[in-house]
Amino acid sequence: MKHSQLRHRIASSDIYRVFRYLRFYPKEIALNIFFNILSILFNLCSFVMIVPVVELFFGFSDPPTVEPQFGLSQTEVTDWALYHLYLIKESQGIWQSLIIFAGAYLACSLFYNLTRFLGLFFLSPIRNGIQQRLRDDLYLKMTILPISYFKGRRKGDILSRLSSDLTDIEWSVVKTLQSFVKDPINVVVFTASLLFISPRLFLLFVVVIPPAIILISKIGKSLKRNAIKGQEELGNMMSTYKETLDNLEVVKAYRREQHRQNLFDKANDEYNQRMMRVAWRRQAGGPLSEVLGTLGLGFILVLGGGSVIAGGLHPSVFILFVILFARLIPPIHGISEAYSSLQKGSASARRLFEIMDADERITEKPGAVMMPEFKNEICYHGVNFAYDGEDGHRVPVLQEVDLDIPRGKKVAIVGPSGAGKTTLADLLPRFYDPDSGSITIDGIDIKEMNINSLRRNIGVVSQNCILFNDTVANNITFGLDNIPAERIREAARQAAADDFIMQMPQGYDTLVGDHGSALSGGQRQRISIARAILRDPPIMILDEATSALDNESQRAVQSALDNMMKGRTTIVIAHRLSTIENADMIVVMDHGHIVETGSHATLMASGGVYKSLVEMQNIGIKHSRK
Repeated sequence: MKHSQLRHRIASSDIYRVFRYLRFYPKEIALNIFFNILSILFNLCSFVMIVPVVELFFGFSDPPTVEPQFGLSQTEVTDWALYHLYLIKESQGIWQSLIIFAGAYLACSLFYNLTRFLGLFFLSPIRNGIQQRLRDDLYLKMTILPISYFKGRRKGDILSRLSSDLTDIEWSVVKTLQSFVKDPINVVVFTASLLFISPRLFLLFVVVIPPAIILISKIGKSLKRNAIKGQEELGNMMSTYKETLDNLEVVKAYRREQHRQNLFDKANDEYNQRMMRVAWRRQAGGPLSEVLGTLGLGFILVLGGGSVIAGGLHPSVFILFVILFARLIPPIHGISEAYSSLQKGSASARRLFEIMDADERITEKPGAVMMPEFKNEICYHGVNFAYDGEDGHRVPVLQEVDLDIPRGKKVAIVGPSGAGKTTLADLLPRFYDPDSGSITIDGIDIKEMNINSLRRNIGVVSQNCILFNDTVANNITFGLDNIPAERIREAARQAAADDFIMQMPQGYDTLVGDHGSALSGGQRQRISIARAILRDPPIMILDEATSALDNESQRAVQSALDNMMKGRTTIVIAHRLSTIENADMIVVMDHGHIVETGSHATLMASGGVYKSLVEMQNIGIKHSRK
């Protein structure tokens, strides 16, 4: 099978994977089907009652003089019903009989609408439950996927999948569950009734169906193709929108408002044009099915009416056939709309399941052991790692890295931008896994350890201080429960954060805003450091931990960090080389390789890469002071 054909088959099955969630609602499904069947029968009964009553009371035909035997043919059923209706008319009188039959008709109508409501009532928990489970599974998958999965992917596109695509699936599920349960039963019941009433006229109905199915199928395939492209274009538009919001200061500073507006207008226009094509194709299905149904009804009126005039068909039979055939058009219309909705939902499901089916890469082995107490050393053995490039090729970041980090030592990693410093540190808590080689803690490969227990023993303070739209206290205690207020304040004091926190409107209960937007860069960094201090892990990773601080705050926090690092194994990625002169070991990286290791004095004496970096930074400092 060709790759394109296989991909199409997989994509076509995505929407049906959504319906696998139906297994969680067997009772609701059974009740929905039960009440739908009852509503259809009551609906059919209300229409069947009209014809013999009208015929009898308005004198279209005379009832049988002798009670006929009840049979299964159309003629036997009609004669039996007319005879007994006539007896009711004779015994009760015409007005009382009309009231009785009107009451019976109203009862059928009442029970029809009641059972139809109950069918929809039991559909609601199915629809909302599927959406809830999809959201839960998607969110869980997003947290499990490695950070490398999101490298190079536009956040706006991912957000559109979690919002717009989920909404499309919801409406697709709603329309499908409403139509693909009730409408097919409607079609079967009314079709069987038409076949029972007049097999010859029924053949006309059969002739109309195949062309309708073929045309609606073609429209549905075109709808799906355009829907997929439309969702991709929505992702591009959302990405442009989010990039502008995230970088609004830069946009304004460089007077690029109009440029960004033009980019957004282009993406918005492309999405609008695509959605118009989707809407046209979706809207064509319903009218097309109605036109074909009406065309069939026209044939029936002409040929059936001619048969009545010629005496080959009873008027009451013809009237009932026309009424029931007309009732077939709405469910056929509903099925065609559901099919169109299913095609659009399939396009959205495909985009969602691209996330759900993504390779997790960071997996925990069955029977993974809890990380024991850290006693000896961390070892990198022949570690190689590469990122996925935009052209699909792997871009080397680390190459044959060997490094031993003894327990309790402060190890600084330095080097030019892009040398692989942060990647080296990120491999330790398994944010990524190396392509080859291994990382061990006390001789145990970290891939053999329970991931949660591994990360529980590692504290991380990154150069991009991550805060959530929550209170200061909850950001400091993130990942920990039931922490006393005094412990929170003590962690903040060590991070030189308590003073400015207490000056905030609600102190530790103050909301920090989206990404900590209510705080300065230095304040955000100090809260992030307080979070790491509170965890009190045996291993610390400080990735440019003081880069966002001014000189005064940097000195205060550096003193707190120095105290915190005593007795801990610390990996420090530093831009300010002056802050790591007292490190036990300095590791110098360049182009993914470790090129030098040693103390500050040893490396300065060797006259290598490290000395060059220190001298370049000192020159920069001198120029900045002039």
